[in-house]
Amino acid sequence: MPVKKNRKVRPAFSTQNTKQTSTGNNPKNLKISDELLYLNKEQLKIECRKRGQRTTGTKNELLQRLGKTMAGHGKKKDATGNHHMNGGSTTQAKNKKHIDIQKKEKEKNERESLVLWRKPLRTVEYFIRECIELATIYGKKILASKVILGVISLSVLLLYILVNSKGPHQALVQGAYKKLLWCSYWVGLGILSSVGLGTGLHTFLLYLGPHIAQVTLAAYECGSLDFPEPPYPDEIVCPTDGKVGVISFLSIMSKVRLEAMCWGAGTALGELPPYFMARAARLSGIDPDDEDEDLKAFEELEKKKKNHRNELTLVEKGKLFVEEIVQKVGFLGILACASIPNPLFDLAGITCGHFLVPFWTFFGATLIGKAIIKMHLQKMFVIIAFNETLIDTALDWLKLVPVIGEKLQVPFKAFLNGQKQKLHKNAPQATTDGGNILGSIFEKFVIAMVLYFVISIVNSFAQSYHKRINKKKNTKASKD
Repeated sequence: MPVKKNRKVRPAFSTQNTKQTSTGNNPKNLKISDELLYLNKEQLKIECRKRGQRTTGTKNELLQRLGKTMAGHGKKKDATGNHHMNGGSTTQAKNKKHIDIQKKEKEKNERESLVLWRKPLRTVEYFIRECIELATIYGKKILASKVILGVISLSVLLLYILVNSKGPHQALVQGAYKKLLWCSYWVGLGILSSVGLGTGLHTFLLYLGPHIAQVTLAAYECGSLDFPEPPYPDEIVCPTDGKVGVISFLSIMSKVRLEAMCWGAGTALGELPPYFMARAARLSGIDPDDEDEDLKAFEELEKKKKNHRNELTLVEKGKLFVEEIVQKVGFLGILACASIPNPLFDLAGITCGHFLVPFWTFFGATLIGKAIIKMHLQKMFVIIAFNETLIDTALDWLKLVPVIGEKLQVPFKAFLNGQKQKLHKNAPQATTDGGNILGSIFEKFVIAMVLYFVISIVNSFAQSYHKRINKKKNTKASKD
């Protein structure tokens, strides 16, 4: 009889012991263990099979076996043991997440389809609405700040009075006003280059590069850099006093320094939006999927760097190289990246914003790199490329190209001669068909680039408005 009593007591003790060993002091494990006690033997065998345990033995032995593996499989048990109680809510959560992903993907496809060549009417409509929205937002901010509004109003009033009032100061004011407009023009081109087209090479090729080339050609043709003003800088005409000086490399660089530095300062200002956006996202915890595509790409690159570094492409490795330089070296790293023509520099702004690099560290290094170091390198390249001796040598070598060499040499020479003749006032304009063909090709190229620039801005604004209205809809739906 005592032996039978012991046999009867042992299962109950074993069950209690399993409960204590498997749960400990963790409430989650206690809840799961209680649910295991309500399972029958076949269900317990299924749980043991899932955990790689033996499925033989009595119900109490199966409970003991499961109790030993409960601590390391809390999450797995929660998904299986709680199936009857929480299965519905888990499935619902998965379905909701799947629906959200599909919704975001659909919104992204709709946004990317908002381009002029697919949906011209809607794209133009959204572009206009985005312009009105931005004007309203920033107008309200300016009106809300009485100090800024007062300073702007006073500055405009004083400038108007100075420009239009007559007196001995008129010549000085007119000169300063003209110089200010000239600098603003180049700063604006630099900003548009960084913000609108990304790489910074487009407006350089369209405006600053040709301007430096024109000054270089004029300097060698006129034998002087004393271009009368007016018409320079609107138009370059050789001086008529007959004075000829020595043209040096440094004197040409000095002549175009103001335009180049203003353009470089504009490109530095254009790099600020990625910095501020990444900084705001880091401080407020904004989801990159809901904000900027560059931020999303940055987050994906960070994940890929941690989990799949061996699968990185060459471009992604270049981006990581820029990121590591900026992150580890700081001011000097930003300066190095900004001092060379670098299409990946947007990532430097995002990296600095993400890691909360101080504003003046980022902007100071970017301004010095782009407006001083990089611009001098680009000026040197253009001036050397358009050196008169070098051009003549290049044209002589062009004749050696098989079949088409001589055919290309004639129109290029005609084009250069035509450009030189334009520099002399009242000179006969004798240009050949070859020169006209090259000139018309270049003009069409410039028109095409400007059109692409305008179209990209229209598409970008339209997509921003689409993102804005979808964000408002989602916020309203979440509140409801």
